[in-house]
Parts: sequence; structure tokens; C-alpha cells
Amino acid sequence: MLKAEIRKQALQDRLLLSDTGYEELNETLLKQFKTLDFSEIKTLHIFLPISEKKEPNTFLLIEWLSKNHPEIRIIVPKADFETALMTNHEYLGVGDLKKNLYNILEPQKGNLHEGEVDLVVIPLLAFDKQGYRVGYGKGFYDRFLENLNAQKIGLSLYPAIEKIDDVNEHDIRLDFCITPTEIIKF
Repeated sequence: MLKAEIRKQALQDRLLLSDTGYEELNETLLKQFKTLDFSEIKTLHIFLPISEKKEPNTFLLIEWLSKNHPEIRIIVPKADFETALMTNHEYLGVGDLKKNLYNILEPQKGNLHEGEVDLVVIPLLAFDKQGYRVGYGKGFYDRFLENLNAQKIGLSLYPAIEKIDDVNEHDIRLDFCITPTEIIKF
């Protein structure tokens, strides 16, 4: 399938989820996330969910990390839609977040992080068995990951699809993807 078709179908599938089904999938994603080895992780980048699009609730992961791994520095993205680039900012809690014009929560006062990043938790609409993902099509994460030597982990409410037919040379492959039922290594 082509990315445009996959994107449309994945968004539709998410929006059809009941609130209870959505909560259950997020709880099982958290269970899988907890099994990762965080011993070498000093800085972790994680996306903030767009609740209207029923993206995985990363606040559950952030809360768990804050309690169980307070030594890990959590950073979150801020998007510049004119340049299609992201900056990373220290996560200071939900009180520091404000929605931008696209309904994406972004940090307001968190310090800019320009150092190393050990692990990136990446949003996606779908992913295939080769480790490629379909996002919203703006390429923010592909540009961000281009020169980054970090583990790349996707979060998906659904299992892998067979194959994305229109992968290109700018698409960055995931190292792992967490689903409610498994962690897939590529």
C-alpha cells in the first residue's frame, strides 16, 4: 500500500476506537514499554500525543519514567512549521505545555536541549515489517533523526502492516516498535 492510503486508513481506525478500547491499548503499551532496558539511557526524547487523533498516550510513559527513572532527562519536541524542523526542550510537566495552531502540545519554558539523545520515542500512524513508518507526511522526524545516533522506537496501537510500497531514501528506519502485544526489533 502507498503511504497516503495507509495514512487515511490508520487515522480512520484510530478514530473508530471506543474510549475504553483506547485506554486499554494504552495500558498494554505501557506494560510493554516498562520491559525496555533503560540502564544506558541518560536523555530520552518523546513525542506528546495529539488526543484528538487518538495518538498513543505518552503521558503514561512519561509519568512512569519520572517515578521509576528520575535520572533520565526527558525532552519533548517543538515544531517550526516554516522550516519543518524540530527543537528539543526539557519536559517541565503538563503545566508548561500549550497547544500550537495544529493542536500539538508544545513546551513553553523548558530549556533548549542541544546535547546527545540516547532514545527517541517516535509517533507513527502505521509501520511495516521492515521497520519503516508512516507519519503525517511532513518529514519532521526523518529530518530530526537523520544525523542522530540514538535508539529509534516507534509506538503503535496496531500491529505491523506487510509493506509500505513508497518508502524513499529520506525515510529513517526504526530500531524497534512497541505495540500492545509485542516489541518488534528490526
